[in-house]
Amino acid sequence: MLLKNRTLVEELLMNRKKTLSEQQLLEEVYSILNQNEIELERISNNWKGESSTNSNDFNFSLLETQKIFHENQIKKICIDYRLRFLKSSLFANKIPEEAVTKINALEKDHNIKLDGFKIVAPSKAFNLKNYDDPLLFVPIGNDYYYFIHQWGNDLAWYRKLMVLPFKNIVYFLLFCLIVSLMATYLAPTNNLSKSVSLAPLIIFLFLFKSMVASIGYYFFMMGKNFNNLIWNRPFKEN
Repeated sequence: MLLKNRTLVEELLMNRKKTLSEQQLLEEVYSILNQNEIELERISNNWKGESSTNSNDFNFSLLETQKIFHENQIKKICIDYRLRFLKSSLFANKIPEEAVTKINALEKDHNIKLDGFKIVAPSKAFNLKNYDDPLLFVPIGNDYYYFIHQWGNDLAWYRKLMVLPFKNIVYFLLFCLIVSLMATYLAPTNNLSKSVSLAPLIIFLFLFKSMVASIGYYFFMMGKNFNNLIWNRPFKEN
């Protein structure tokens, strides 16, 4: 039959044969893939290399404002959730392919080579000096950072509450105060109050002092420190 219906794929193949041989096609695709591999290797090297870069020459008209954050805003999140904001060279895990793809696309859009990558993640995500939910940033300049990619799982809703007592010294003392008040309220002091009028206050002060001393001793003896003091420190806690 001379006249027969053709699929769109067949039409595409016929048009391709008119303009490009299979050998030329394979050579061009190989060249593209090889160039992509070179770019991915370069990005991976930048990712793991030490860098003192604190700015990148972005085309500001192409930046998305919802992805621009000041260091103080990043610091607050780190303190609230007990996270670190450190250079990517300390990151223990492999960079995900989605992040590499986004970096590559961003570099092409802005015609630059990005450097100075930093990551927000829990302490265990880093190979700290003496590893869940990282955020990848690159510096813009003047303590501003551009968000590139997030991977892993979202932070558990209760994480912020769990680490709240260790946000700073004020929250630690407030936590001990509240727990001591609750323990005093639940303590059976009715009979004792008849003979000692200030029994509840004495019990409260004893509990508060004991809690501050015991928790504080364990916390610091384990080499721990408050969130506001470790958010950008590259040193390991014991």
